[in-house]
Amino acid sequence: MPWTTAQIPNLSGRTALVTGPSTGGIGFYTARELARAGAHVLLAGRTPAKLDEAAAAISAEVPKASTAPVVVDMASLESIRSAAASVTGPLDILVNNAGVMATPHTRTVDGFEQQFGTNHLGPFLLTGLLLPQLAEAGGRVVNVASIGHNAAVRAPLRDPSVAPQVYSRWQAYFQSKLANLYFTYEGARRFAAAGLDVSTYAAHPGFAGTHLVGNGTSFGFLSAPGDRAYKAMSQSAEDGAQPSLMAATAELPSGTFVGPSRRMTLIGHPEVQKSSKLSYNEAYAARLWEISEKATGITYP
Repeated sequence: MPWTTAQIPNLSGRTALVTGPSTGGIGFYTARELARAGAHVLLAGRTPAKLDEAAAAISAEVPKASTAPVVVDMASLESIRSAAASVTGPLDILVNNAGVMATPHTRTVDGFEQQFGTNHLGPFLLTGLLLPQLAEAGGRVVNVASIGHNAAVRAPLRDPSVAPQVYSRWQAYFQSKLANLYFTYEGARRFAAAGLDVSTYAAHPGFAGTHLVGNGTSFGFLSAPGDRAYKAMSQSAEDGAQPSLMAATAELPSGTFVGPSRRMTLIGHPEVQKSSKLSYNEAYAARLWEISEKATGITYP
């Protein structure tokens, strides 16, 4: 029987934090359904007005929804530290959803390539800072990856503070999403070895119509025709949120990867899947962990 949101358990008394919850995106629908199930949902994003808009939209559909804003820029280590310090008490679910896709070569305020800094180093630091709250709750972490990780030609093991000689915005994106999987799988191993009651999962939305598509950062190599083709074979952002919701709430072993079930995992009900062969390289995952700790200044247990 396919998994649907009807299988989300009662989450009353639980707290979830979702990054990137802008109205109409995958994070928004993830937050909405967690709130519908009774969770208190922390909406974490850069712009207070957009967080207020998302909270109002959730309340319009779920009148009893309990939400609160957390202002954070996932491309700024200082902002992430400040945001994490504002989160108190047990945290049952952390969904690292915020991200950027195929941007031109720019650097974060901390000097990292923008996509790697935002999509991987930001969630790596946020998760580490919130690890005590997650462990207190026996919580779980969901890292929103991408089917695009399959196209990564190498592991992202270079010094993230050093600019590449040749920059491919798509390879940078694919490698940042591969990093999400390394973080998930290595996290599952390390947390278990350390005796931490924290589970890690990865989910990918397939081809989902989101703010990342059609805003100038989607299929730039095909321009408008490529974007139209993407949208023609994609599913809605609401459907794209289902893998994240399954990963956040279903009874699954730590280290599980979830994605859509149809059309080469582009659309459909979520299911447990295998990721690329490269993503299971434990030596690469361990090395990336070391690189990430050094870059962010955090040391995990």
